[in-house]
Parts: sequence; C-alpha cells; structure tokens
Amino acid sequence: MDIEALRKLVTRHDASSLLETLDIYTGVRTVLKEFDEVIEAPNWTRDGRRLVYNSQGGMYAFELATGEVTRIDTGFAMDCNNDHVLSPDNTQLAISHFTNEDAASRIYVLPLSGGTPVLVTEQGPSYLHGWSPDGQRLAYCAERGGQYDIYTIGVHGGPETRLTDTPGLDDGPEYSPDGRSIWFNSTRSGLMQLWRMDADGAHPTHMVQEDANGWFPHVSPDGQWVAYVAYGKDDVAPGDHPPDKWVELRLVPASGGISRTLVKLFGGQGTLNVNSWAPDSRTLAFVSYERMG
Repeated sequence: MDIEALRKLVTRHDASSLLETLDIYTGVRTVLKEFDEVIEAPNWTRDGRRLVYNSQGGMYAFELATGEVTRIDTGFAMDCNNDHVLSPDNTQLAISHFTNEDAASRIYVLPLSGGTPVLVTEQGPSYLHGWSPDGQRLAYCAERGGQYDIYTIGVHGGPETRLTDTPGLDDGPEYSPDGRSIWFNSTRSGLMQLWRMDADGAHPTHMVQEDANGWFPHVSPDGQWVAYVAYGKDDVAPGDHPPDKWVELRLVPASGGISRTLVKLFGGQGTLNVNSWAPDSRTLAFVSYERMG
C-alpha cells in the first residue's frame, strides 16, 4: 500500500468525536468538546493544562481552561497515527508517523512546542506506546519478519532490544511509573489479555484473565490503577481493535485482581490508545464517537 492509499484508509470522515473525561471514583463523565472530524488518543500533560491528540495526520493540543485548539508543528510528519507519548518532563513529543517512502509507521521525537522530527526507529512498522520514566528509552510494538513483538530503543536511536518472542500478537507496551515493569497486551493465551513483565522482558505475568479482549493497559501516575479498553470476546478477533464498536473502559488494581467497568461507549480504535491519565490519577481523558449521516 502506498501513502496515498493509506491516507484514504485511515482518514475517516464518517464520524464525529467527543473529547471526554471521566472521574474513576464518582463516575462523572464530562464532554469537553465535540469535533466534526475524527480525533484520537489524548495524552494529558503533566501540568494538567492540556490534552495532546492526533487528527487527520496532524498533532494538536487542547487547552482545558479555554477550549482552545492549537496545531503542533510536526514538520514533514503529516501522517501521524494514534501512537504517541510525551516525555516524562513534557518537553518532547514522540510520534508514530507513516513515512512517504513505504507507508510504514516509524517513531520520531520532536519538541512538544513543535519542530523538526528526528527519526528514532530505522525499521518499520513501529508503533510507539511508552517512554521510560528516566527519559532514556522508548517501548513500542513492531513487526519484524512477520511477527509483532515488544521492543525498546534509546530515545536517540541505535540498536533495538526485543523483549518478547512468544507466538501471537504482543502490543501496547507501557512502563510502570517506577520503570521496573512494562505492561502490554498479548494474544498468547488465546484472547487478547493484559500482561506485565520486567523492564528487560523477564517474568511475563498474566495480570488480567477475563472473558474479553483487553487492549492498551495504561498505568496511573501513582502506580495504583491500570485502565484499558475491553471488546466483547465475540465482537472482534483477538488480534483486532477496530473503530465503531461498543466497548468498555475498565479499571483494575495494578497489583492484579478483578476489573470493573467504568463506562460503556461507542468507540474502540482511537478511544484510549495512549496513556490518558490526569496527573491526579483520578481522571481519564478519552474519545467516544458518533456516526454521521
């Protein structure tokens, strides 16, 4: 697939988007803004003032106090997808961008204030999900030789380190706040389920075992909770996370245990692909969708 065909595939115009927040304790759900276009994957800045999201290949910042939307200058990277994260000090933005040459996603880093992206992963496809708390490494899902696994790499590039090699799809890697663990989702047990391993890939542990397909575990800043998206087991194939599905946002203690449903919504892909916790570890930002026409 070339870049023009990919743009037609991923640039959706058939739905409007609701940027929302949810209080995990009271259940209060607040709509911040409605968009006529599809937006995806809000990252909450550490100062609690902004949400950074992607839309139509670009990156944007939403000011919570005013509702103002500002486009972030990403230079040549005009085909960003919903796999992006902020550096721990919030001075940099790491993005996954479909390169023009082969339409494969690769990871780049640029100033959060805007600027020219610097290539991190030479190989594609690579889909970013985590930034280590010490600021030194990025964690991502990548396809190499027909197999999708979890990798890490230095922020400035260099050799990548493969952390998983079990048959099946491994995706969504994210560091715990103390940097000792990486959470991820995997089909290795059949359904897509939530797992945790040491930061070097050792001791993978099946953390959430339930009759659903769970995607994209996000650890709260205080390290107490993990939020994720759950699809019904009969609604999707285990390795698929499409849009336009009824899904649940679920919460589970980071120590393990039984999950609980926070909210049911129409969404899926784009709803909660990246860490969307507020700094207070009480509020989540997410996107729900409404079909147009």
